Amino acid sequence: MSRRSKKATVPKTSAATLRIAPGTRTGESRRTGSKDGWFVFGICAFLAVITWVVFGQTIHFQFINYDDNEYVFRNAQVARGLTLEGAGWAFTHVHSANWHPITWLSHMLDGQLYGLNPGGHHFTNVLVHAATAVLLFLVLRQMTGALWRSAFVAALFAIHPLRAESVAWVAERKDVLSGLFFMLIIGAYIRYARGSWSLGRYAVVFALFAVGLMCKPMLVTVPFVLLLLDYWPLNRLAPEGRLEARPFLEKLPLLGLSLASCAVTVMAQRSAIQTAPAITFPMRLGNAVIAYVDYLRSFFWPSDLAILYPWDAARIGWPNIILAALILGAISAGVFMLRRRRYLVTGWLWYLIMLGPVIGILQVGNQARADRYTYLPQIGLGILLTWGASELCARWRFPLVVPAGFASVILACLIFTAHAQTATWQESETVWVHALACTTDNTIAEENLGGAYHDKGNIREAMMHFERSLLIEPRSAAVHSHLGVCYLEMGRLDESLSHLETALAIAPNLADAHYNIGNTYLELGRAKEALTHYDKALQIDPDDTEALNNMAWTLATWPDALLRDGAKAVERAERADTLTMRKNSIIRATLAAAYAEAGRFADAIRTAQQALELAAAEGNASRADSIKGQLALYQSSAAYRDRRFSSRVP
Repeated sequence: MSRRSKKATVPKTSAATLRIAPGTRTGESRRTGSKDGWFVFGICAFLAVITWVVFGQTIHFQFINYDDNEYVFRNAQVARGLTLEGAGWAFTHVHSANWHPITWLSHMLDGQLYGLNPGGHHFTNVLVHAATAVLLFLVLRQMTGALWRSAFVAALFAIHPLRAESVAWVAERKDVLSGLFFMLIIGAYIRYARGSWSLGRYAVVFALFAVGLMCKPMLVTVPFVLLLLDYWPLNRLAPEGRLEARPFLEKLPLLGLSLASCAVTVMAQRSAIQTAPAITFPMRLGNAVIAYVDYLRSFFWPSDLAILYPWDAARIGWPNIILAALILGAISAGVFMLRRRRYLVTGWLWYLIMLGPVIGILQVGNQARADRYTYLPQIGLGILLTWGASELCARWRFPLVVPAGFASVILACLIFTAHAQTATWQESETVWVHALACTTDNTIAEENLGGAYHDKGNIREAMMHFERSLLIEPRSAAVHSHLGVCYLEMGRLDESLSHLETALAIAPNLADAHYNIGNTYLELGRAKEALTHYDKALQIDPDDTEALNNMAWTLATWPDALLRDGAKAVERAERADTLTMRKNSIIRATLAAAYAEAGRFADAIRTAQQALELAAAEGNASRADSIKGQLALYQSSAAYRDRRFSSRVP
């Protein structure tokens, strides 16, 4: 079939006529006018509804204890909401081994709107994901003119079980946000590519790409994806059989942005990138080949999906590597032989290229792969399979009811499976119990399940999982720190000190270990050592409100006058009070004690009264009674002394 033979059947979706590449067959009827508009509206509504059916449940979910703490509920900048100081911090700081200021701004906006209510943060993820699915449908339809195939690819993207991690995990806001901007980039690129050259339209593409990279640097492959779209379905590389230079040249500025983003990302993640002695390059290369096939398997059979798949060196043997390479080679060879069906080339290379930055050649963390990495790459597989199945159905002359029924069954199965997978993200315990059921020797899952039990007050169960984690990885500083906390809470101070010292010997810059060893020293009556470690914790994380509070309280209330420092206590307490937006009754009470130690009794009385109101509003009667006693001292121009430690002062 010639390229122009079906041109009369293709509706115009822009000022320029839609180009259909050789080998492209529609296999579906085309509708124009208002009727087509109603179909488009209905499909958009359908995509929103099925997204809500699968992921709407997350508005009742909690934060989890893996990254959500660093990104939201223990991040003072986010908790304060959207502020000028916070915006400056987002653009000038690397946090959690990432530089993605637009993502930080979105979290801050959620903090402004919802505070630390997890339901609101989850709702934003669902909303952004639904918008991305709708935009995917619209841009595919605009590029190809294919209504139902575009709708199916978008539906597949919207409710595939692999999406659960990106949508149900608040800390993965960067995934859904970068996906939204990816679709906006493609939409802007279609408008640019189908018209005469325009600096303004190109500038929009460039600007959206820059913003998208500031959501998540995985978008560095966008210039190559746009080239694939030039090949099919836009047919810009050789529209008249002659290779055009313009599509290649116009990607160079975008490629410059990609390279800059890569440089920033490598610098930001240099502490998280595994060094060669830990995981050698041949091992990483072998794991990458196997991971490509694992992602394929998960796409077709999404079972045993977990938040973290631990690195398994035993699995990276030559038999598995050779088998995976043969599978990838066979698919690539098939796509090459059928290259006249250009959608096969675009779909397969889309998958391979977009996974490239996260396939593990540069190993960040100790996971073998991650479901979230498939968020955008597997759109390519959806295109390849949907267009291929549609062409087969047209060739074999199946009645429309057959492909429609088959597609409906697939979507129904995916909705059911994705809903169940999403339910495992209800809170920390369910996430990690599920991960341990799906994986083996998962030290991080054991550690975080222990943390979940600890947060619920189940110390014995928590310690059991911490010990299991150490059996897998004995040199885990974080787990030793967690055990130190458990022993501290049980009053076994020597054992607490032993584990925390081990943690710091392994990782001297572990802020939590410094904070917790400070608490242990305080219980032992060794306030000088405690203050030293609180100070080290703050050097690592200046916004650690708990370390700020404990340091201020010790400086203000310690029985030994030689260690008290009212001015320094005020400085630390005011910083903590500002970071918590003056809404934390404990920190407000500490600030009142600091003011009293500094001789500022009017400020102490006012602040203690505000702390009392906050404690009463929280329904914390014991805390309110304690603050009342402190307030009475300030009203008599006396500072507060923490008598709990009087007998422990050397």
